[in-house]
Parts: sequence; structure tokens; C-alpha cells
Amino acid sequence: MIYNEETAITVSDFLLQIKAIKLDNANPFTWASGLQSPIYCDNRVTLSFPKVRTYMRQQFVKAIQEEFGDVDVIVGVATGGIAQGALIAQELGLPFAYVRSQSKGHGLENLIEGVVEAGQSAVVVEDYYARFKNNRTDKQKLRFGRITVGVCGVYAILIACWYVKVQDAQSVLSIIFGLYAIFSGGIAGLFVLAFFTKRTNLKGVYIGLIACVI
Repeated sequence: MIYNEETAITVSDFLLQIKAIKLDNANPFTWASGLQSPIYCDNRVTLSFPKVRTYMRQQFVKAIQEEFGDVDVIVGVATGGIAQGALIAQELGLPFAYVRSQSKGHGLENLIEGVVEAGQSAVVVEDYYARFKNNRTDKQKLRFGRITVGVCGVYAILIACWYVKVQDAQSVLSIIFGLYAIFSGGIAGLFVLAFFTKRTNLKGVYIGLIACVI
């Protein structure tokens, strides 16, 4: 996915200039996903060139501010996203944390290094895509998550309808209507929040649910 065409062209030129892009038809490179390719981009090389890393940091910051507005913390993913994430956090004056590929086997055995509080909005910086569908964009992953939520909701409704059919309909319906009257507004609000908003926090969700019940 190209966020900004002008930025993409400039970054591509930089990568070619510093020889971060490698080509080898005879001996293909193996990516983290296991796929083999004759082309490999070593984006860590950009860290050795102040002009390049400054430009990339500035463009990351611009994209974050345009897409997400105010965020609470920047999170890098080991290992390629750590340095870039730290540079972005420094530019924005935000806390930084990073996620290990697996928990370390000593000390506190942390998976997340740094402080990330519940309910904080975070931007995650990584240099690869998902394990199972590594060619999917973040937008496609988010869409899949929303579809999954919708499918699960329909499935739950079908199960409830079946239960009403095989049980005592009057007693079941009285329970359902009672619970529905208490929680339906908050649950509907959660679905709307998941489908139509880009940013929220846990505190806001709790306040909305409590206000609905009261």
C-alpha cells in the first residue's frame, strides 16, 4: 500500500542510492515469511545515513499525525521496527516501547519492553506484515477483523434463535428481553465504535457501558 506517492518515490531513490536494495536471481533471498525472492530491501541500512533516516522519520510523523491525530505511545516490533519507532517517538515527544518476537528466557521474561498502559492508543511500527497473510495491508487486516466481528454476531443471533425454538419460548424470551433492555444500547454502541471509529480508549468504553446500564 502506498500512502503518499511522492514520499514513496523519494524513499525508493534513497534506498537505491545507499544500496539497501539487493538483487540476486541466482541465489534468492529468504524472507521472514519463508518465501524466497530475488529482491531484498535491508531497511536497517537507512539508520547509517542521517539524511535518509531524518527524511523517513519526518514522513512517518506526518503520516501518524494525519491519520491518527494524538496518540499516547509509539511501539516498535523487533527488530526492524525498534530503531525507527524510537526515532518517531523522540520526534513526537512520546513514550516508546517495543515488542519482542518472543518472551525473553531470563529476568522478568517480558514480551513487551517498556510501559504501555491499558487504554492507551498506540501506533505500532514494524518492517513486515502478518504471519499468515504476509501480503495483506493493515487496512485489509482491519477490514478482516471487522468482518469477523460481524460474522460472530450473526452466529450468536442464530444460536439464540435456535435456543428459543427448542426451549420454553416464554421463559427464555423474558430473560432475553430483560438482558436486552439493560445491555442492548451499550452493545450496539460497541459495534458502532468498532466499525466506524479509528481511535478510542478503554476508559471511554467503560464509561459508555456504565452510563447505558444506569
